Amino acid sequence: MTAAPRSPRLLVLSAAVLAAAGAAVLGVPHGREPRAPTATATAAAAATAAHAATDPSPAATAPPVGKPTASTSPATAPTASAPSVLESALPAHGAGTAGDPAVQRNLEAAWPSDLPAADERELLTTGRALLRADATGIGRANWPGVFPNPGGAVAPAFAAARFRIQAAIARRDGSPDKAVVHLVWAGTDRGGTFTDLRITDWHFIHTVRKATTTWTPQPRT
Repeated sequence: MTAAPRSPRLLVLSAAVLAAAGAAVLGVPHGREPRAPTATATAAAAATAAHAATDPSPAATAPPVGKPTASTSPATAPTASAPSVLESALPAHGAGTAGDPAVQRNLEAAWPSDLPAADERELLTTGRALLRADATGIGRANWPGVFPNPGGAVAPAFAAARFRIQAAIARRDGSPDKAVVHLVWAGTDRGGTFTDLRITDWHFIHTVRKATTTWTPQPRT
């Protein structure tokens, strides 16, 4: 009997396997002997080559699912996203009137409104006037209960020229008959130093006078 001629496809695959084996041997570091392939690995390689020679479908030469080939790129670890830049809720010192709306928004967001609109307006008007009187001395005579000695020897601590209220809110102060006006303001003291983002609170109680309810400011302690 004459032996059947070998398939050119099988010869090519066999040559490729031998070339890969030679490259693997050359890639072994000096002083380390390559391990001899096991009988199982040799049989599996031969079976794969034989099957590829008889099966022309592309799937025959594809690697098994889940086993990456030598050309497969290694999985890269996900890079951490850059931390988001958090913007400050308040403007920087010295921002001027342009930063006042941000101060107002910050107050309103941190302390939601809890008073009737009419009460809030009354408290804000009185609170602003009280702060101006306390800081600059203007209008202290209007509240003798708060400023018992408006013409005393103590000079106002701040000049009226650069006094500015940056933001203000009025909110309940623990009970329905108590309220507090929270003010943020700027001014120049007697030493000539200008400072903004100052904070002052004025407390009020709800009183009834001659059948009329009103908010009465309390002296600061």
